[in-house]
This record gives sequence, structure tokens and C-alpha cells, in this order.
Amino acid sequence: MSEYEETPPDLRLVPLPGSNRHSAEVIAPAAVPSAAGADIEATVVLRRRAGASFDPSVRLSRNEFEASMGADAADIETVTTTLEGLGIHVVSTDPASRRIRISGSANTLGHVFGTQLEAVTSRASDGTEVQHRNRSGMLMVPAALDGIITAVLGLDDRPQARTEFRVAEARAVAVSYTPLDLAEIYNFPPQFDGTGQTIAIIELGGGFAQSELDAYFGSLGITGPRVTAVGVDGARNVAGADASGADGEVLLDIEVAGALSSGADIVVYFAPNTDAGFVDAVSEATHAAITPTAISISWGQNEDAWTAQARHALDQAFVDAAALGITVTAAAGDNGSSDGAADGRNHADFPASSPHVLACGGTSLRASSGRVTSETVWNNGVGAGATGGGVSDVFALPSWQKGAGVPASSRGTAGRGVPDVAAVADPTTGYEVLVDGEKKVYGGTSAVAPLWAALVARLAQAAGSPFGLLHPRLYGFASGATQRNGFRDITAGNNGAFAAGPGWDACTGLGVPDGVALLAALTPPRVASGA
Repeated sequence: MSEYEETPPDLRLVPLPGSNRHSAEVIAPAAVPSAAGADIEATVVLRRRAGASFDPSVRLSRNEFEASMGADAADIETVTTTLEGLGIHVVSTDPASRRIRISGSANTLGHVFGTQLEAVTSRASDGTEVQHRNRSGMLMVPAALDGIITAVLGLDDRPQARTEFRVAEARAVAVSYTPLDLAEIYNFPPQFDGTGQTIAIIELGGGFAQSELDAYFGSLGITGPRVTAVGVDGARNVAGADASGADGEVLLDIEVAGALSSGADIVVYFAPNTDAGFVDAVSEATHAAITPTAISISWGQNEDAWTAQARHALDQAFVDAAALGITVTAAAGDNGSSDGAADGRNHADFPASSPHVLACGGTSLRASSGRVTSETVWNNGVGAGATGGGVSDVFALPSWQKGAGVPASSRGTAGRGVPDVAAVADPTTGYEVLVDGEKKVYGGTSAVAPLWAALVARLAQAAGSPFGLLHPRLYGFASGATQRNGFRDITAGNNGAFAAGPGWDACTGLGVPDGVALLAALTPPRVASGA
């Protein structure tokens, strides 16, 4: 008798809210179909314990967080006992992040969660062909677990996100900058280098070689940070395998963050490019033994490309981060106000659209000898790249953004405005990097997320403590003279549907940083002066 047949035929299932998923654009069955009896892994996310609440003004210790906002021990016991009784193996449990990692055959997991998993070849958002498990429709959960389980991720393992970087053609480069040039242009406080801080970087592919990082930082005349790699859900650091793709993302992120915050430790989390991999990587970084000061994310996809359960699970992982004092920075996208969707509507990119993430937009920058001659919204025309930005169709307008003048969403609702902040992202005025042995110029909002993470690390070093959710403070004091309060406003250009103007806008947010002024706004005068 098969494992599938041994599960109770009269198992009572109930729908899992938010789990509905459209089938991928299937081209054909997978070239090598997966065996129905072969074990696969998935991630189950549980509800928070009763009475849990998030106060952005209060930073919790790891023990306080688990005791007040983690999963209830009784819920974990109910889920593990129920699933094991149905022939599913519990690989690991993590009460703080409310995750249970499970494994079982495709048949068993399909039966227990009310779906059918097929091995297919489909077309990803970037046009490439990929092989993966595919499902469609709603998931179900055993009735005994109704309300306890909030997400089941990873059964369908299609690529969930895309990188947000662009490589400049040599002939198209008007001017380029090293990260150290940008530290001068954006007036990063020079007396701080991130010492004592940790920056976590989330990667869903690619890899790096330490020798290449040493060569890059050496070419800048600096000693780079300590960089370590952590594998999540079976993924690992694989260097040199994807020079034109994920390797470029990984090296861009590390080189920008490392050069701008060379005293910090950098931990790179490698996970599969799936909804489960993304959630698990952020959760592992957030609940690591050494809590990072900042988490940098340069991967994303428009909000409609996510299931509601996956969006919610990832957003709640960002709540965890904020409660523990971590600032999460994320790229706002490189495809203008449409975010690359073909439905004729405006779309915000997720996870940048999460109200618990510092969303990072992009500019086109002309500067010489540290002096800015021009900085406008990055928009190189249809198909050539433009900063993402707009209004969320999913997340409501946060209280701290109510005075910012955020327009209505494409559905006419009051939604969270994206981005919050900006920096240079135009590849024709981009970042000088070293990728798999080649000197190149990269752009994209992918570069802005690690730039801001590095600045946050420097500011936290100066303040003597991390910031967590920065938004209430940034929006609170940015209503005055933006230069004095830490930002230089960008008022020219558009990203398609939205135009820049005085104050916050859906192209460059509050503006680009003046690091010294931002430090003065966030810290007491004696700290800002280095006294």
C-alpha cells in the first residue's frame, strides 16, 4: 500500500485563507518528472500567541519576543502531532518565528493540504524556462488546524522573485561612481564605519568568492568587512555559476554594503527562490544568534505575483525584525510605475510595499568631485529601466504616512506609498563593481537597498543602538526643511504614472540622504558631532 493510500480517506479539510494560486504558464511537463513518492520539504507558518501586539517604539530582546510574539507551545504541539499522525515528518520547529519545516512525499503533502502537485516546465517573469512543482487553486488544512496554520509555503516551488539590478553597456555609461564616491556625495558621516554592527543580506541565488571581494575592496584602498555565508533550505553560496544573473546581484550587494560600512560584519543568507525560501531566509536572519542592525533585500516582484498567504507571512517576518530593532531595506523595483506587469495598471513591488520595510527608489545622478550638478528620477524610457514606485493595492496607508500626500491606489483605496527613500540607481550613472572577475557598471534599485543598509549601520553605531522601524521618525521630521532634516529632495522627473515634486513622491520618496544631517536629526547633538 502506498504512503498516499495510508492517509485517512475521510480526512476532513477546510480552506486555508489567502492560499489561492493561479497555475504557472505551463509550457510542458518537466523534462525529468519528479517521483510522486519522493520526499519534498515545505514551511508551515503558525499564528502568533494570543495577545501579541507590535509597538514600533519598543525594542524586545530575543527572549521577550518569543514569550510575547512567538507561537504558542500548545499550537506547535497540536500541529506537529496532527501532521505526524498523517504521515508527514516534522524536520524542525522554531517557536520565535512560528515556523515548522516539514517533509513528505508529494502525494502525501498534496493529500493533507488538498492539492495536486505536478512537475512542469513554465516561463518565469524574465522569460526563461524553469522546471518546478506547480499547483493551482486553494490549499486546505486539516480541520483540527483551522486558524492555527496561517501559511503553507514551498509546495509549489516556482521562482517567486526577480533581481532588481541592471548592467550598463559600456558605451551607454555617462559617469560612474565607486561606493566611496557616493559616501562623499551623500555625505555619510566619515567618523563612523559600522563597527560593531551586522548587516544581513538576503540572496535567492548566486554566490561570491572571498578572493574577488578582497580584490575589489583592495582596489578601493580599504580593508573590507568580514563576510560569511549561511545556507537556508538546502541552498548555498555557489560562486561563478551565473555571472550575468544572480552572481551580479550578490556581488553588487556585498560590494556596496561592504565598502560603505567596512567596519560591520556582513552575513549573506542564501535560500531557494521560492516563497518558502524567501520567508525562511528573512526569518533566519531576523532570529539569528547575533541580531543584525539591518537586513538588505534586492529581490522582489509586483504584489499581484504573490499569494496573500505568502505576502502576509513575509510581512509578518518584517514585523519580527522591527520588534527586535532591525531596519529592513528593500529595492522598489526597476520597471517604473507598472513594475513590469502587462495589465496596464500601476503596481507596487513587494516586499518594498510592506509598511515594515524601508522602500528604496532610484535616481539618475551627475556629480563631480563630490558635488552634485544634477539628480533626477531614474527613467531611461520604456524597457530601459526606471525606478519603481506607486501605491500599494494590499497594504493600507500607514499612520506615519498620512501627511505625506500619497495618492489613491489604482483601485481607488488609501494605500501605503512607495518608496520611502532613494539614491542613485540609473545604470548609465551607476556603481563600479567587480563581478566574476570583470569590472562593470551596475545600476538598479538593487544597489540602493545595500547603500541604505550601510548608512543605517553607520547611524546605529553613532547612536549606540539600532533603530528598528525608522519610518515614524523619518516622516515625522522630514515635513520641515528636507536638507536640514536629513534629505535632499528630488523634484524633477517621473517613473511613468507618477512625477517627482516637493516633499514625498512615488518616485524617490522623501529624497536622497544627507548622512550627516540625518545623523543630527536622529541622534543627540553630542553623538552626531562624534563627541
